Amino acid sequence: MIGRWLSRLLAAQARWARPFGDFNVRWLKALFRPMRPIKDFLHGRWLGHSVHAALTDVPIGILALSLLFDVIDLRSAADIALGVGMVAMLLAAISGSADYSETDDDARTSATVHATLMVVALLVYLVSLWMRLGSPVADRTVAILLSVVGISIVSLAAWVGGEVVYAFGNMVNRHAWRFSPKTDWLKLDVTEIPEGEPLPAKAGTQSVVVVRQGDTVYALHAQCAHAGGPLPSGRIVDGCIECPWHFSRFDLATGRRRQGPTTFDQPHYEVRAAEGGGWEVRRLSGMTGQNT
Repeated sequence: MIGRWLSRLLAAQARWARPFGDFNVRWLKALFRPMRPIKDFLHGRWLGHSVHAALTDVPIGILALSLLFDVIDLRSAADIALGVGMVAMLLAAISGSADYSETDDDARTSATVHATLMVVALLVYLVSLWMRLGSPVADRTVAILLSVVGISIVSLAAWVGGEVVYAFGNMVNRHAWRFSPKTDWLKLDVTEIPEGEPLPAKAGTQSVVVVRQGDTVYALHAQCAHAGGPLPSGRIVDGCIECPWHFSRFDLATGRRRQGPTTFDQPHYEVRAAEGGGWEVRRLSGMTGQNT
């Protein structure tokens, strides 16, 4: 019941959040465009996991600790924890801005609400910290109440952030349930593969993209691991296939991620010539669900 009410409340913010989110993504894309390696670092391509998701627990824990120190009247400890928690919020926001710049549609709208709530919470905490430092021996009731308001807003923002991931699948591996031991050999439904051009194909129920370079044929799953983009509509760049949606790149030979925003590898297939002509493929990706 509470979840449905919150979902309706979130959906009602689309009127302002959608255009505001579109504006934010435009300037963030312009900001990150000349610094792709930094953006990939913030996404977590090196980690194989979203950095933002790993960082968000840090400020929540520290800010909750600050409130606990307030309750037991450890003033200096509460102030230090509050300051550190605010810095942690900023660090999480920097990594989150990279992920935010690659969101689309309803996920972008919800991410905009999430980011806006976090900014409001940061401003509330800033006022609380200013009151604490301005009058360290004065009554702290208002400052502590502001911290209560701040942690409440952060908690609501965390719920919205969870919706972005769990309801809309943002930054989630699109092949999490597709990995398994090697499959049987399956014949492709294509026989002629042009040189250096991505070609969509079917191998049983699997949708794949195949690319021929010289005498070697490569095959990857057709759906991008990052956001489900159509790899057959992408292009070949430096031995990789580039997704047309957000420009993630995957090594043709191994499926390894070579450029973000993806933090996951792409399922890849062994290819051999089939008896009687054509080609057969067998999935090679392992059982871990990602990054084998």
